[in-house]
Amino acid sequence: MYQTKKSRVLGLLAGAAAILATSSMAQAETVRVVLGYYSAATQELFEGMAKDFMAKHPGDEVKIEVIQWDNLQQRLTTDIAGGTEPDIAMIGTRWLVDYVKNDIAEPLDGYMTPEFKGGFIESFLSPSTFDGKMYGLPVAASARAMYYNKDLLAKAGVNEPPTNWDGVVDTAKKIKALGTDAYGFALQGKEIETDAYWYYSLWTHGGDLIKDGKSGVASPEAIKALTLYKSMIDEGLTEPDPSGLNRQDIERLFKQGRIGMILTGPWLRGQIKTDAPTLNYALSPIPEGTTKATYGVTDTLMVFKSSKNKELAMKFLTETAFSPKWRIEFSTKEGFLPVMKEEAAAPVFANDPQLKAFTDMLPYARFAPPVANWEQMVDAVIAAVQKVYIGQAQPEAALKEAAATIDGLIQQ
Repeated sequence: MYQTKKSRVLGLLAGAAAILATSSMAQAETVRVVLGYYSAATQELFEGMAKDFMAKHPGDEVKIEVIQWDNLQQRLTTDIAGGTEPDIAMIGTRWLVDYVKNDIAEPLDGYMTPEFKGGFIESFLSPSTFDGKMYGLPVAASARAMYYNKDLLAKAGVNEPPTNWDGVVDTAKKIKALGTDAYGFALQGKEIETDAYWYYSLWTHGGDLIKDGKSGVASPEAIKALTLYKSMIDEGLTEPDPSGLNRQDIERLFKQGRIGMILTGPWLRGQIKTDAPTLNYALSPIPEGTTKATYGVTDTLMVFKSSKNKELAMKFLTETAFSPKWRIEFSTKEGFLPVMKEEAAAPVFANDPQLKAFTDMLPYARFAPPVANWEQMVDAVIAAVQKVYIGQAQPEAALKEAAATIDGLIQQ
């Protein structure tokens, strides 16, 4: 009798378990994540995150797909047009403005606790915030600092790197006085990020790219910033004809020991380790004018508004992808700067004196403004600074022309 009752009970329990399992399977969801390729580590890192998450959420699935960055934007455009977009995508943060404008990106604030949002380094949140709403989470970040050749500065009688632009000019003059083939200050004037190289001066002189809905590139601060660079060219304190040299060219000169000071990102550390291991260099913040600033660049993880699994997608991001464990592993292996406070405090970042030059600048990071037609605005700025560098225009006239073009683009 007892055995019969026991068998019935066990049978009922087994049936209930089967019903629960069936119910759980019915509720199982799949999150598709499309990512940009940074390195051979990208796929492995996110597969590891997916594995961790699925262990905590049995039945649910996270599928990872990594695409070359050159093809990523077109791939997402095609997916959106065909209604086959993923739940989560990694994008260049500057793309986000168009996704928000076209109601493609999901606002994320309602899925985050104040504690989670407060864990980010605040300056990295602004590029993905529109009308007070967050539409993306910064996943990869870089900032810029000043590299300086310690041996070259020492020969010129300079024992500490300059902290402001007056010091940069003075140090460059002393390097020029050595009479060697070295140049005091590297100035990029060609191809991608020629505009950014001028923003270092613009922002540290207190200028803005866009202010009160209008271009700020012809402000008194902007004119002063460009006049400074032009005066350094005219005095022979930079390499000759900066408009003929792109970022790789001036970084190559630095690695050859022919540049005293250069402004660039953390990637140059790895290049020096490989290409110029004996170069005696160090890093310091971007020189100040009236304020501190650096150029910050981020990539973003966004959730599509069309996703049927937005809750689960955000759980994957908040519980796993942006956990301290995975943030530290991701940034370390991919060579990026930390985007979260707990991540930045980790010994691997906090105890690296060279990386500290970048992380110390993060609170002062400035970003490209999240506006439509940004690439056309960049072209206008580059055309203006190049005219000045080669002596075809004065700073004020060139920048006013650029500002008029940008104001027209803003009105579109």
